Amino acid sequence: MKVGVLALQGAFAKHAQALTRCGTQVREVRLPEQLADLAALVLPGGESTTIGQLMAAYGFLPALREFARERPLFGTCAGLILLARTITAGEPDQPRLGLMDVVVERNAYGRQVDSFESDLDVPTLGPAPLRGVFIRAPRVSAVHNGVEVLASHEGAPVLVRQGRLLGASFHPELTDDLRLHRYFLSLAG
Repeated sequence: MKVGVLALQGAFAKHAQALTRCGTQVREVRLPEQLADLAALVLPGGESTTIGQLMAAYGFLPALREFARERPLFGTCAGLILLARTITAGEPDQPRLGLMDVVVERNAYGRQVDSFESDLDVPTLGPAPLRGVFIRAPRVSAVHNGVEVLASHEGAPVLVRQGRLLGASFHPELTDDLRLHRYFLSLAG
């Protein structure tokens, strides 16, 4: 199986490393035509406005909407913002995919200096907690239409799934725990 990581801006290299450690062939994707033979794609953390503008400029928005009809997408931090249907803070009209029926608030957990880590209960991944690294993280303030909450932090969803779409407010690529990346790969079959 070949999996891509959108490599326009942000923390794509760490996702590529995690997926490689899972035994998967990885491609850093910089052009829409590089999506053709991929089984799945990660939208990494970074600056969501910048990534959204680059996605629009390079023609990724229609290509990724088509991709998501049959193949999984995993958005972490900024990637979750790009997947969200509604954004309530920051730049609510920024370019994005709008595929996941969630409402997110950008930078809801504070600025860079407010970054933190927390153990998360994710029953789907087993009994051991998953370490969540939250850096200028978005908060999911509402979920709709079949969105499943897989983990929460202080009552707010931080890991959500809607069909083949997976979104995390945190950065699983910054830990050595590969369970969430493996779970994502299982969505690709």
